[in-house]
Amino acid sequence: MSRHLVSTGSPFEKAAGYSRAVIDGDFAFVAGTTGYDYATMTMPADVTSQSRNCFKTIEAALKEGGFAMADIVRATYYITDPKDADAHFAVCGEVLGDIRPAATLLVVAGLYKPEMKIEIEVTAKHRTA
Repeated sequence: MSRHLVSTGSPFEKAAGYSRAVIDGDFAFVAGTTGYDYATMTMPADVTSQSRNCFKTIEAALKEGGFAMADIVRATYYITDPKDADAHFAVCGEVLGDIRPAATLLVVAGLYKPEMKIEIEVTAKHRTA
């Protein structure tokens, strides 16, 4: 399988020279996923909605590359306020509860824009029988 680049239509992807996801063989690498709703290009104010939007974007990128959410083996979460961790983890439980990837949460001083409360990156691997 050749390398395949996945875009979610964010104008920042081309300007910053990155892909939402890179599919390479049995692996998918999805990064730079923040809480924008790409249908409306709006950012909700709360971390719960931002987290849900991140996972919707991740799911769409994985699907375009021929992967499913169940293929996620690793997740890294970057949040700007430790008080948002429990709300974010509640969304993780809804979305990833049965998948249970290895995961890390980091509290960072800030993300690219101040309205961004969370950024998520995941690695997925096609499951073999």
